[in-house]
Amino acid sequence: MKFTIKHENPGTVKSGCVILGVFERRKLSDAASRFDRTTRGLLSKLLKDGEMDGKAGQTLLVHYPRGAKCERALLVGCGKTKDFNASAYRKAVASAAQVANSCGASEAISFLAELDVSDCDSYHKVRAQAEASQGALYTPDELKSKKSRPARQLRRLAINVAADDQQTAQQALADGEAIADGVEMARTLGNLPGNICTPTYLATQARELGKSSKQLKVSVMDTAGMKKLGMGALLSVAIGSDEPAKLITLEYSGGQTGDKPVVLVGKGVTFDSGGISIKPSAAMDEMKYDMCGAASVLGTIKACVAMGLPINVVGVIPATENLPGGRASKPGDIVTSMSGQSIEVLNTDAEGRLILCDALTYSDRFNPGVVVDIATLTGACVIALGSHAAGLLSNNDALAEDLLAAGKTAGDRAWHLPLWDNYQPQLDSNFADMANIGGREAGTITAACFLSRFTKKYRWAHLDIAGVAWKGGKEKGATGRPVSLLTQFLINRCSDR
Repeated sequence: MKFTIKHENPGTVKSGCVILGVFERRKLSDAASRFDRTTRGLLSKLLKDGEMDGKAGQTLLVHYPRGAKCERALLVGCGKTKDFNASAYRKAVASAAQVANSCGASEAISFLAELDVSDCDSYHKVRAQAEASQGALYTPDELKSKKSRPARQLRRLAINVAADDQQTAQQALADGEAIADGVEMARTLGNLPGNICTPTYLATQARELGKSSKQLKVSVMDTAGMKKLGMGALLSVAIGSDEPAKLITLEYSGGQTGDKPVVLVGKGVTFDSGGISIKPSAAMDEMKYDMCGAASVLGTIKACVAMGLPINVVGVIPATENLPGGRASKPGDIVTSMSGQSIEVLNTDAEGRLILCDALTYSDRFNPGVVVDIATLTGACVIALGSHAAGLLSNNDALAEDLLAAGKTAGDRAWHLPLWDNYQPQLDSNFADMANIGGREAGTITAACFLSRFTKKYRWAHLDIAGVAWKGGKEKGATGRPVSLLTQFLINRCSDR
């Protein structure tokens, strides 16, 4: 969809659809009031007649409103004015995009960015409109022979702003489109099945992304290279599969030479059966989403390139399948990581930490300013936080606060969990330096404790996205989280932007 910035009168603009906000109870927004005067009180009469109350989630489509020059007016319920925050605004924007897309209008103009949002300035309102609108219209039908899309789709959306906000709005729109495209890339990769999105496929997508900018260098390491580096933990996961593992590295040089990069490490298990510790068959198809950490790294770097962020970023993606087989790792096996530390593999379904630990050790060679790993790591995180917030654990409180703030701004929240030494003994092993699981208690925390043993040389944070990376049920599909959080984190680190 193509976005533009405009400054128009809602009652006189020619458009397939004019999108206006209404608050509880039956309170027209300023733009809706101006439109109402043009139509000699049509909207007021409709509200008075009980057609709409303005509650959040309500919509009302009015065809050929008298006196106006548009073909349709779409009224969007925004709820109570005192509760209209950034989250409510994004929901209203998404709802508006979905209705406008299905009503037959090929182009529309939205006046929602003019609304007062309690915790959102004009820049973030425009950016959020682009992100939420594009996200709402995403359809994962690449592999369907018949596309389930409206015959006449919404192809152009103008975002109306005040005259003195247009320069800011243009920047916000460019950023919003870049982030939306990054999120869409992550969603598309996440939704692909494991027979298509293999480690080799991820490497190919990374190389294609590398062609988009001279500032982006992509390299792919094969099994022989990983063996030479001593990545015994990562390779122990891959050994049961016929698909070769890949270590994918993307280096974006947008900052000054010598500036320490932000390193993003994304878990890329393209299908996770659990290995010998095999998972139950119910919903095992969703284990194609176990590479959503990797997808989020690719999506974030895509957004960085599009925005031209003045920062150095490195993406590291350990990619593999986790399957049972005659050569697969067995519970009780002991492997040696790249760091030299030995690991007793008590559960082969705790494989994400095994591939991440070697990738985290490898990340030290980039002399990072900070390292953030992103992984669909533990079911325990889903139980603890549900689908609303990612779990955040870190060896540096300032870094954790920066990530929390970025998530709040982006509407892609995380929650800080403790990483205390008290939990470390749960990983004790009689036969190796550590076990790869720590028992039933505090599973998300002990997983992060495991990773922390490989991150002592730098500031590090871990995002457990097991609850937020995809949805199940009728809405099954990847969400693209936490691309928005990560991109906002990088934007915040750019001092000259």
